[in-house]
Amino acid sequence: MLGHYLKAKVPPKKQLVEFKVSKECLLPVGYMISARHYTPGMYIDVIGKTVGHGFQGTIKRFGFRRQPATHGNSLTTRVLGSTGGRQDPGRVFKQKKMYGRMGGKVDVQRGLPVFKIDV
Repeated sequence: MLGHYLKAKVPPKKQLVEFKVSKECLLPVGYMISARHYTPGMYIDVIGKTVGHGFQGTIKRFGFRRQPATHGNSLTTRVLGSTGGRQDPGRVFKQKKMYGRMGGKVDVQRGLPVFKIDV
Protein backbone atom coordinates (compact mmCIF):
# COMPACT_ATOMS: atom_id res chain seq x y z
CA MET A 1 0.00 0.00 0.00
CA LEU A 2 2.92 2.35 0.58
CA GLY A 3 3.64 2.25 -3.15
CA HIS A 4 0.14 3.58 -3.91
CA TYR A 5 0.61 6.48 -1.50
CA LEU A 6 4.11 7.31 -2.82
CA LYS A 7 2.89 7.30 -6.43
CA ALA A 8 0.02 9.67 -5.58
CA LYS A 9 2.35 11.84 -3.43
CA VAL A 10 -0.03 11.52 -0.47
CA PRO A 11 1.00 10.67 3.12
CA PRO A 12 -0.14 7.21 4.29
CA LYS A 13 -3.66 7.12 5.75
CA LYS A 14 -5.52 4.66 7.95
CA GLN A 15 -7.96 3.70 5.21
CA LEU A 16 -7.99 4.05 1.44
CA VAL A 17 -11.44 4.37 -0.15
CA GLU A 18 -12.50 4.83 -3.76
CA PHE A 19 -15.76 6.54 -4.75
CA LYS A 20 -17.39 6.30 -8.17
CA VAL A 21 -18.38 9.79 -9.35
CA SER A 22 -19.20 11.53 -12.62
CA LYS A 23 -16.65 13.64 -14.53
CA GLU A 24 -17.91 16.98 -13.17
CA CYS A 25 -17.71 15.78 -9.54
CA LEU A 26 -14.10 14.58 -9.81
CA LEU A 27 -11.86 15.56 -6.86
CA PRO A 28 -8.05 15.69 -6.77
CA VAL A 29 -6.14 12.66 -5.47
CA GLY A 30 -5.66 12.81 -1.70
CA TYR A 31 -8.60 15.18 -1.10
CA MET A 32 -9.94 14.88 2.45
CA ILE A 33 -13.71 14.35 2.47
CA SER A 34 -15.42 15.85 5.55
CA ALA A 35 -18.99 16.53 6.62
CA ARG A 36 -19.04 19.65 4.41
CA HIS A 37 -18.97 17.40 1.34
CA TYR A 38 -22.50 16.05 2.02
CA THR A 39 -25.80 17.88 1.65
CA PRO A 40 -29.16 17.30 3.38
CA GLY A 41 -31.32 14.94 1.36
CA MET A 42 -28.46 12.67 0.25
CA TYR A 43 -28.58 8.96 1.02
CA ILE A 44 -25.46 7.40 2.55
CA ASP A 45 -24.28 4.05 3.85
CA VAL A 46 -23.04 4.01 7.45
CA ILE A 47 -20.52 1.37 8.57
CA GLY A 48 -19.79 0.78 12.25
CA LYS A 49 -19.14 -1.79 14.93
CA THR A 50 -22.11 -3.12 16.89
CA VAL A 51 -22.24 -3.18 20.69
CA GLY A 52 -20.68 -6.36 22.09
CA HIS A 53 -22.79 -8.39 24.51
CA GLY A 54 -20.31 -11.18 25.22
CA PHE A 55 -21.26 -14.86 25.40
CA GLN A 56 -25.06 -15.17 25.36
CA GLY A 57 -27.60 -17.95 25.27
CA THR A 58 -30.16 -18.58 22.58
CA ILE A 59 -32.99 -16.73 24.36
CA LYS A 60 -31.18 -13.38 24.33
CA ARG A 61 -29.24 -13.97 21.11
CA PHE A 62 -32.06 -15.19 18.84
CA GLY A 63 -35.26 -14.60 20.82
CA PHE A 64 -35.98 -18.28 21.49
CA ARG A 65 -38.69 -19.07 24.07
CA ARG A 66 -38.13 -20.74 27.41
CA GLN A 67 -39.26 -24.27 28.14
CA PRO A 68 -41.99 -24.81 30.74
CA ALA A 69 -40.78 -24.47 34.35
CA THR A 70 -43.21 -27.07 35.75
CA HIS A 71 -43.84 -30.83 35.64
CA GLY A 72 -40.35 -31.94 36.56
CA ASN A 73 -38.45 -29.52 34.31
CA SER A 74 -36.22 -27.95 36.93
CA LEU A 75 -32.83 -27.31 35.31
CA THR A 76 -33.54 -26.97 31.61
CA THR A 77 -35.89 -23.99 31.31
CA ARG A 78 -33.41 -21.73 29.47
CA VAL A 79 -31.53 -24.32 27.41
CA LEU A 80 -31.44 -24.60 23.63
CA GLY A 81 -33.49 -27.78 23.27
CA SER A 82 -32.93 -30.27 20.49
CA THR A 83 -29.98 -29.74 18.15
CA GLY A 84 -30.71 -32.40 15.57
CA GLY A 85 -31.68 -35.97 14.84
CA ARG A 86 -30.30 -39.21 16.25
CA GLN A 87 -28.26 -41.62 14.14
CA ASP A 88 -29.60 -40.14 10.93
CA PRO A 89 -28.12 -37.58 10.05
CA GLY A 90 -25.81 -38.12 13.07
CA ARG A 91 -24.56 -34.53 13.14
CA VAL A 92 -25.68 -30.96 13.77
CA PHE A 93 -26.55 -29.06 10.60
CA LYS A 94 -24.48 -26.02 9.69
CA GLN A 95 -25.87 -22.57 10.59
CA LYS A 96 -27.79 -24.04 13.55
CA LYS A 97 -28.66 -21.20 15.90
CA MET A 98 -26.77 -21.93 19.10
CA TYR A 99 -25.31 -19.97 22.03
CA GLY A 100 -22.14 -17.95 21.46
CA ARG A 101 -20.65 -14.48 21.10
CA MET A 102 -23.23 -11.78 20.46
CA GLY A 103 -22.47 -8.41 18.84
CA GLY A 104 -19.09 -6.80 18.35
CA LYS A 105 -19.27 -7.22 14.57
CA VAL A 106 -19.09 -4.75 11.69
CA ASP A 107 -22.57 -3.84 10.46
CA VAL A 108 -23.73 -1.71 7.52
CA GLN A 109 -26.89 0.42 7.45
CA ARG A 110 -27.61 1.27 3.83
CA GLY A 111 -29.64 4.14 2.43
CA LEU A 112 -29.83 6.42 5.47
CA PRO A 113 -30.91 9.98 4.63
CA VAL A 114 -28.80 12.97 5.69
CA PHE A 115 -31.06 15.37 7.63
CA LYS A 116 -28.64 18.01 8.90
CA ILE A 117 -24.92 18.79 8.63
CA ASP A 118 -23.16 19.82 11.84
CA VAL A 119 -19.51 20.52 11.02
